[in-house]
Amino acid sequence: MLVQTLDFFTPVVDDAYAFGQIAAANALSDLYAMGAEPLFALNIVGFPAQKLPLALLGEILRGGSDKAREAGIQVIGGHSIDDPEPKYGLVVTGRVQRDRFVTNAGAQPGDVLVLTKPLGTGIFTTALKRDILPPGREPEIVALMAALNRGAASAMQTAGPHACTDVTGYGLLGHLHTMLRGSGVQAELEAAQIPFLEEVLELAAQDCVPGGTQANHRFVTPHVRWGELAVPEQLVLCDAQTSGGLLIALPAANLSTLLAALARERTLARAVIGRIHAATASTAGNITVRGRLRGGRE
Repeated sequence: MLVQTLDFFTPVVDDAYAFGQIAAANALSDLYAMGAEPLFALNIVGFPAQKLPLALLGEILRGGSDKAREAGIQVIGGHSIDDPEPKYGLVVTGRVQRDRFVTNAGAQPGDVLVLTKPLGTGIFTTALKRDILPPGREPEIVALMAALNRGAASAMQTAGPHACTDVTGYGLLGHLHTMLRGSGVQAELEAAQIPFLEEVLELAAQDCVPGGTQANHRFVTPHVRWGELAVPEQLVLCDAQTSGGLLIALPAANLSTLLAALARERTLARAVIGRIHAATASTAGNITVRGRLRGGRE
């Protein structure tokens, strides 16, 4: 069966080439979360041609094209408009066998939850915009956001997943809540097992938090038992990610198969962060968080 998705956004980093790579990787993630293989892509471009050099646009498109090529596909065209603020992304078409198609609404009681990238890119890109990003960290953050979820998706398909979502603008808990509601279940997370970028807690404690993360926190709080978590830790779990990892729900019996496959693919994380539980109509979508994030403190 054919599947199709699109995504685009404004720059999250200053380097035009890196922005193109990140935007393309982010757009491709929707297909990878479905278990699909991308076939080809189209560019979506908004650019202030009268205000910025067209060479910058060329670098954005080169970054997107190189990332698509890394995914094994070509960008075969697209559409652009004159726009006061640069925007870039892709429409991506892919294919998947019907019996291997993965949705974000099939999680079952007893499933375990596995996350394949650390959290914190929203907070870190906000620190970059405010010129308070810790020295030398920008290349690491760019590499994380530009990393394809191709390997994670391939590993997932070896382990019989019940559900999957990529973790992007709604943050870990926002996307998890959507999965739980769609599946009619609830979840318990072990905070100490959730991976996040070094120094992100300190930045959150300094209120270096994007507006999207704060909105996510307000949205999920009625559905979350925070337990011992301080507010900065809560914000990390709600952080609006750009090109985050995959969140996979699968039978516990298949966990060792998935972890071995993720290790072979050298994914940036392979963290077992929680478990799915049965729910009633009134508790479907609820999340309970146990313990503290590593390094969490008042």
